[in-house]
Amino acid sequence: SIQNFAFSPSSLRITKGTKVTWTNNDAAPHKIGTAGAFPESSTLSQGQSYSFTFKDAGSYSYYCIIHPGMQATIEVTE
Repeated sequence: SIQNFAFSPSSLRITKGTKVTWTNNDAAPHKIGTAGAFPESSTLSQGQSYSFTFKDAGSYSYYCIIHPGMQATIEVTE
C-alpha cells in the first residue's frame, strides 16, 4: 500500500509469478517509477491501484516519481 508518503512494506520478498498491487491510500497523488525494471504506473489518485506480475527473479527497486524520497524494494525468488 501507499500511505503516509511511504510504501508499505518497504521491502517485500515474493516468488516468481506473484502479482503485486499498490493502492494509494494518501490524498496526494503518487506515481511508481523504476529504472526500467518494470513499467511505471500512471499517476494514482487516492483509492486507485496499479498491479504488476513479476515473472523474473531479481531485485527490483522502485520509488515515487512525484515524491522521490519514497523508495522500496521487491526481491523476487525462484
